[in-house]
Amino acid sequence: MEVANESTAKKPKRLTSVVWNHFERVKKADICYAVCVHCNKKLSGSSNSGTTHLRNHLMRCLKRSNYDVSQLLTVKRRKKENSLTIANISYDEGQRKEDYMKPTIVKYEQDQRKDEAFNLGSSWFDPERSRLDLARMIILHGYPLAMVEHVGFKVFVKNMQPLFDVVHNSTIELSCVEIYMKEKQRIYDMLSKLQGRINLAIEMWSSPENSKYVCLTAHYVDDEWKLQKKILNFLTLDSSHTEDMLSDVIIKCLMDWDIDCKLFSMTFDDCSTNDDIVLRIKDQISESRPRLSNGQLLDVRSAAHVLNSIAQDAIEALQVVIQKIRGSVKYVKSSQSILGKFNEIAQQQGIDNHKIVVLDYPIRWNSTYMMLQTAVEYRNVFHHLPELDPDFALSDEEWKRASSIVSYLKLLIEIINVFSSNKCSTANIYFPEICHVHIQLIEWCKSSDAFLSSLATKMKAKFDIYWSKCSLALAVAAILDPRFKMKLVEYYYSQIYGSTALERIKEASDGIKELFNAYSICSTLIDQGSALPGSSLPSSSNDTRDKLKGFDKFLHETSQSQTAISDLEKYLDEPMFPRNCDFNILNWWRVHTPRYPILSMMARDVLGTPMSTVAQEFAFNAGGRMLDSNQSSLPPDTRQALICTRDWLMTQSDDATPSSSHYALPLYVEAN
Repeated sequence: MEVANESTAKKPKRLTSVVWNHFERVKKADICYAVCVHCNKKLSGSSNSGTTHLRNHLMRCLKRSNYDVSQLLTVKRRKKENSLTIANISYDEGQRKEDYMKPTIVKYEQDQRKDEAFNLGSSWFDPERSRLDLARMIILHGYPLAMVEHVGFKVFVKNMQPLFDVVHNSTIELSCVEIYMKEKQRIYDMLSKLQGRINLAIEMWSSPENSKYVCLTAHYVDDEWKLQKKILNFLTLDSSHTEDMLSDVIIKCLMDWDIDCKLFSMTFDDCSTNDDIVLRIKDQISESRPRLSNGQLLDVRSAAHVLNSIAQDAIEALQVVIQKIRGSVKYVKSSQSILGKFNEIAQQQGIDNHKIVVLDYPIRWNSTYMMLQTAVEYRNVFHHLPELDPDFALSDEEWKRASSIVSYLKLLIEIINVFSSNKCSTANIYFPEICHVHIQLIEWCKSSDAFLSSLATKMKAKFDIYWSKCSLALAVAAILDPRFKMKLVEYYYSQIYGSTALERIKEASDGIKELFNAYSICSTLIDQGSALPGSSLPSSSNDTRDKLKGFDKFLHETSQSQTAISDLEKYLDEPMFPRNCDFNILNWWRVHTPRYPILSMMARDVLGTPMSTVAQEFAFNAGGRMLDSNQSSLPPDTRQALICTRDWLMTQSDDATPSSSHYALPLYVEAN
């Protein structure tokens, strides 16, 4: 369209939008037009029309010519964030045409590298960094690698940045592994410098294809006294793998990360895990860590797992009643008329019907609890509901048992929620909760109902296995809580053990003293320069037949009487810290490290022990932890890289600490 004969319009005010760098404002008669300098298209240039329509045209026009349009978007955002910036600029209208920087057309030459950075006006585009940004996004959010092959994704990227060539599935997989290797080295370096010791959580996973996996997670208190955890390995177990081989897998991973000498405890997610596995690992590291003579602090079992297990025992025992209630609920929810009749009867019975009857999701046993709890409240309504299948009717005895099971499950759900609601729970919180379960199981076993007492006895037998393995570890962690010290152990043991309580209390007292003595020996060697902080208990020789192995212990014990009162004795003798809801035990020990230098080292390792390994999303699963089909279909090394790196990157996001890695930089960077 010819516009040569049209006079340039007088501009009543400054044209501050960057859009006018690409339009000429002309006036024909009394009408103002904006003419695109790239395609000569004429659009409305009236001041009442704004610039949105001009920007929209320019975006389409420039993209067709392969121009960079990032500045248009950047200026648009800046204008919204800070409207004063543009208004304060002194602008010489006569120089506007000469001063603005026209966008640069960028086209690939045959010999041009596509992975180099391209200068685009005042911005630059780096395909390499963008590729790593894409890989990082896929890792962080758990997206499938195949998303880069999706048509919708390719269109989206092409419209946003035409210069970026969307990579293939295999290429993005290599990029993810590249990020994994860099992050792994960072984690390795951090663990090697860690002052404290490391607690290892061992969790078993499965897949819909019945493949088996093991996840190893390091839990520790860092040098800032913050509780941390890092997934170290996510290993695929071969189909020929047998349970007794698990110890070899764990030991190899510990040695690969070079933390076998830093290991303080291991937490298994199943109480039925073969004790031989623990014994073999214990034999490998028995000479390289402070420990109790019976090794009880080394072998810990997940508290949430045992509570899950006994809860499922209760649900299984009540299965006939649950099937009847499930059928009744389905009937009530089968039509609006039946539900209306149900609510009407509830009002006649004087029952507050603010709760809605719900159907459970059997693989989530807490949903079964909710169904039972609501049904028990509406028991009289179900009894008076006409046309209810007689097969669904419950006897008074069955309703009574259902009510009792509801109270059992309620307690277990409350305690599991305490364990799983906090991402990083210190070990001291578990002792009172587990003791409460122990006391309740003792009471339930005394029930006059043979059905309930038999069920409680079965539940307690399973609980007792857990208690025999973990009671000392739980007690030691509780003693290291300055609000309770020995008093909490004395309080609960008197209720649990009765006349034999004093013996059990002494076991806990002797246990913490024995562990403290081991730390004292290690501290003495560190002071002498024979060991580094956080390292294993060293021997004076590489010779396994060293006859002076016990000399350090002898020296420590014989010199005890000549030194001042120990950290542990001083700590136990001093008044307890007042209880309050805002108490941070790690912060307390950080502040009191100068007063209890040796005991604080021990407290850091004990409190970092994961007494439970179940995340909140899996807390009530009846079937255990399971990978989805997308994850299980990946090659083993890629699967491990994605799962571990996601955990590490999410931790960085939670810390809100900007990464210095080049792939974390923004896509566009202003040129100098």
